Amino acid sequence: MLRGRVLSFLSEPQGRDDHASYRYIEDGAVVIDASTGRILWVREWGDGPGGDLRFVEIVDHRPHLIMAGFIDPHIHFPQMQVIGAYAGALLEWLNTYTFVEEQRFGDLEHSTRIASRFFDELIRHGTTTAAAYCSVHPQSVDAFFTEAARRDMLMVGGKVMMDRNAPPGLCDTPQSGYDDTKAGIAKWHGKGRAHYAITPRFAITSTHEQMAMAEALAQEFPDLHIQTHVSENLAEIAYANELFPNYGDYVGIYEKFHLLGPKTLLGHCIHLSHRETEVIAETRSVAVFCPTSNLFIGSGLFDYERQHQHGVRIATATDVGGGSSYSMLRTMDEGYKVLQLRGQRLTPFRSFYHLTLGNARAMSLDDRIGSLAPGKEADIVVLDSGATPQMKLRMETVHSLEQELFLLQTCGDDRAIVETY
Repeated sequence: MLRGRVLSFLSEPQGRDDHASYRYIEDGAVVIDASTGRILWVREWGDGPGGDLRFVEIVDHRPHLIMAGFIDPHIHFPQMQVIGAYAGALLEWLNTYTFVEEQRFGDLEHSTRIASRFFDELIRHGTTTAAAYCSVHPQSVDAFFTEAARRDMLMVGGKVMMDRNAPPGLCDTPQSGYDDTKAGIAKWHGKGRAHYAITPRFAITSTHEQMAMAEALAQEFPDLHIQTHVSENLAEIAYANELFPNYGDYVGIYEKFHLLGPKTLLGHCIHLSHRETEVIAETRSVAVFCPTSNLFIGSGLFDYERQHQHGVRIATATDVGGGSSYSMLRTMDEGYKVLQLRGQRLTPFRSFYHLTLGNARAMSLDDRIGSLAPGKEADIVVLDSGATPQMKLRMETVHSLEQELFLLQTCGDDRAIVETY
């Protein structure tokens, strides 16, 4: 049983005063069934915990804030050791650093070592679920899901499919990409908390033949996630349209291969035409906003309001290692700044909605995670709003939950994470 200040979202906040979109309990209790890992109930502590407490472990986290664990819907597991690498733009960064590093993941021992460190970082930053790109090597997928299973974490991941415009050590073929993905699905999907994602890296690194193989996989396994990139960088867009000259636009490539849908996670979506925005909205695909990466690589400023007004489903993510932090708090801080530059405002409540229930909905996992409610899987983070001297001093003048959340978002990082369950 966890005791503390409990915050959980019920729906997407429609404004700063939309108090019906969340439930906040000043002194609450979250009771977890240790045998199932599910939440039994959430209530006011003063209502009485109920039942026989002689065999119940009570962890008192007051005055800290208890929330659903953070969710990161776009991250690259093999890029841990290129985070912070200096480069001018996306394609230069990929060719100079990323593709060189990812070739090392053909070694299972290396993949296993990095997988352990990867999950250490997620947990340290309060992230309990992520959608991750592995490398082209099946060994990297095995290392990723093996470590996730060891920690009993709900993870989405998959081997990237890429058969061109990369070093030979990173290229598969249309047939081997299909075969390796299908074998990975059989080995991992639905085993424990593992979800396999069909992962054509992006159009530039896949031939027409490989995109057709990704389409075949999507038709064979319609319930699986699909993850890829689109419209991150102007040079990337021009190159993709050059490689697929008869598809109209970048999103049109994925549209023609029937890779769009409610479980498709499209990383970046910065430079979209009106038609592309409408297609993403109509197919209920997800535009994944990656602000630290977009700023670090100089890709551009995501137009949140335009996407939102067109009914596009939006998620927010770190995109490590193009992204410069594993922290979803830092991610939302940079997201706030991006939108400030666009003359848009992201309220603190909407930010924390995205970190939890919003990203769970974007990943079609909100029936299991993303909020604190009976029956939900107990992925939980505990936050300290006074984690640093600066934050502690500022908290002396904070008089509302909204102000506290904004402080956590603006100044918080891994030091604000008291515990991750």
